[in-house]
Amino acid sequence: MSKNATVSEKRFNRLVATMQAEKLTAFLARDTSDITWLTAFEGVFDDEQAHALLVSASDYCLHTDSRYASACRAAAQSSPVTVDDRRVSHAWWAADYLSHADIQPTTEEHVAFGIDDGITLAEYRVLVTAFAGELPDLQIVETHDVIKRLRAVKDAGEVVRLRAAQAITDVAFTHIVSFIKPGMTERAVQLELEDFMRRHGAQDLAFSSIVASGANGANPHATPGEDKLEAGQCVVMDFGARACGYCSDMTRTVFMGEPDAHLVQAYRTLREANEQVEAMLKPGVTGAEAHALAEAVLAAGGYGGKMGHGLGHGVGIDIHEEPVLSPRNTAVLETGNVVTVEPGIYLEGDFGMRLEDFGIITEDGFEVFTRSTHEMVII
Repeated sequence: MSKNATVSEKRFNRLVATMQAEKLTAFLARDTSDITWLTAFEGVFDDEQAHALLVSASDYCLHTDSRYASACRAAAQSSPVTVDDRRVSHAWWAADYLSHADIQPTTEEHVAFGIDDGITLAEYRVLVTAFAGELPDLQIVETHDVIKRLRAVKDAGEVVRLRAAQAITDVAFTHIVSFIKPGMTERAVQLELEDFMRRHGAQDLAFSSIVASGANGANPHATPGEDKLEAGQCVVMDFGARACGYCSDMTRTVFMGEPDAHLVQAYRTLREANEQVEAMLKPGVTGAEAHALAEAVLAAGGYGGKMGHGLGHGVGIDIHEEPVLSPRNTAVLETGNVVTVEPGIYLEGDFGMRLEDFGIITEDGFEVFTRSTHEMVII
């Protein structure tokens, strides 16, 4: 059996186990990242929502169109997935497929069919209409984030890919601190940073890079513009590479010349928040507890209420995945969760700074993938 088949079969088995626990006989996935993860196909899918994957206990069938059919069939030769490219809508395809499949009822009354993220309202209406005619005893069950929750626990192959993406990002940071100079525009730094990552192994960017100087840094999602970097400022750089189908994410704040006392104090507090959280992360800790610790450290340093966003998020095929480190997440972290730790301090009209690593929850702690220094970097 091929390595690809082993990976995809393990993932399908996890989904089928979840379906059985929720009494679902069949399941329709439409989110492209979910389908990418389940099939373990590489170099096949892009951003188009052009695919549907129907899963039962013993059958995994991918519906696609002529643009992707050849690549899907080539990838499926070493996997348990079958490919169908009939020119019908995904909803009608699913109804026809189930009507001819040997699907056994979940209970004595009905077959339960789960539909997850990515289903449009129009497709839902078609499914209801189609099933009313073809499968009157089938019950449609709307689910949410079923596969995303499975994706939150990374396997060994995913960890290798995440490390590869971060290695490119770390090298890019080393490069950019030797490149950046006062008088450059934020946009010029962004272009250099992104071009470097692409020229040094990145398939693409994980997201559009942030370069924010001075007061612009107080906007956590600032768009790089024509503002010039000036002596005395700090500059926030938030960036990541996509490699082997997986993302990286890091933020570093650098200083243009010797920083004054209030910037030094803010950075010391920020670093303390980052490092205390990374030291406490382990299985059993909740996302809310991690966020609360960061907030407490920031408040003790005089920056209470100056973060304003969640402390972190999952990273994988997508740049934002489960789980999150935020007040709304009271679920415990598990071994294999990959999360960012990115406390920030934002003083409107003055400055902003953020320090972000990402890594994996291990059996007894948190292993950071990011290798770039936490020491103050002064240009």
